[in-house]
Amino acid sequence: RIYGTCTYDQQDPERPRQWILMPGNSRVRYKTLIEENKLFEQEAEHSRHNRYIDGPDKSMGIIACGLAYNYIMENFPEGCPFPVLKISQYPLPTALVQRMASECRSLLIVEEGQPLVEEMIRGLLGTPIPVKGRLSGELPRTGELTPDNVRGALGLPRRESEAASQLTMPRPPALCQGCGHRDVYTALNDVLREHYPDHKVFSDIGCYTLGSLPPFRAIDTCVEMGASVTMAKGAADGGQFPSVAVIGDSTFTHSGMTALLDAVNEKSNITVVISDNLTTGMTGGQDSAGTGRLEQICAGLGVEPEHIRVVVPLPKNMEEIRRTIREEIEYKGVSVIIPRRECIQTAKRHNAKKQ
Repeated sequence: RIYGTCTYDQQDPERPRQWILMPGNSRVRYKTLIEENKLFEQEAEHSRHNRYIDGPDKSMGIIACGLAYNYIMENFPEGCPFPVLKISQYPLPTALVQRMASECRSLLIVEEGQPLVEEMIRGLLGTPIPVKGRLSGELPRTGELTPDNVRGALGLPRRESEAASQLTMPRPPALCQGCGHRDVYTALNDVLREHYPDHKVFSDIGCYTLGSLPPFRAIDTCVEMGASVTMAKGAADGGQFPSVAVIGDSTFTHSGMTALLDAVNEKSNITVVISDNLTTGMTGGQDSAGTGRLEQICAGLGVEPEHIRVVVPLPKNMEEIRRTIREEIEYKGVSVIIPRRECIQTAKRHNAKKQ
């Protein structure tokens, strides 16, 4: 029987070993995986998720991956005249690709993100057939696909709506009016720009990352979840002062806690701002794993209790917040500031439920 990438006999007493990837087992499992890939390829060839839709015009065959198929069909509401291979299950159905290459004079590969299928097909086909896509310039090498740029790759004339859309004024994302992160960045900027011209602020992934944009321009980095604390620690250990990390409450419990523990163990001179809006704002407004327990978590990781400071980010408290930031930056060690106020969007939903 096949489960994922593991084939086994239910009566095999050695079956549990396949889940223990020590070197002796993993080498055996890798051989099995190579063999099973052939089965997966066969399944992809006959999968209902991979469809070969023939068309009368063989001058070009189109290989569309996932959502890209929708962009193709938006440009052909009456039906596409070219053969189309819609791919939604992998490994790549090589037999279907080879069939299209044998019937068509060129191939257009339409896929989001990296040109992985286009690269595979260029190495797969032995016949000299033109392959077009992101690598050849018919589609943009960067950015997302749209029905309009796919239309250009199909050789269709530009639509009037496409030209009109370019006249629309772009509206960049911004922190919501009334958001507590706004007050945090305002106070942080006031302190750092007035007293510490050589400061560095290492941020993290969340809605507070928008503090990089005007009018705040308050952060210097955003790399990955949890990197704010580790980068601040590394910079501080290398002599950077002040070294400030800004991280959200849910990101902190996701991957910031281990970094804080490392900073405590090394006695690094950093100030960590855990901007607590009492929710996981970017993914639906659910509670984070540390909601209501951030102080206890930080104390449990070894931060001195007197250097775990909680403030309420409101304009009326701005002087207190500035003073707290200044005091904790001057402390030679790990300090944590927790500005806590509920996300404005979550608060609206909660108030609506109450009413």
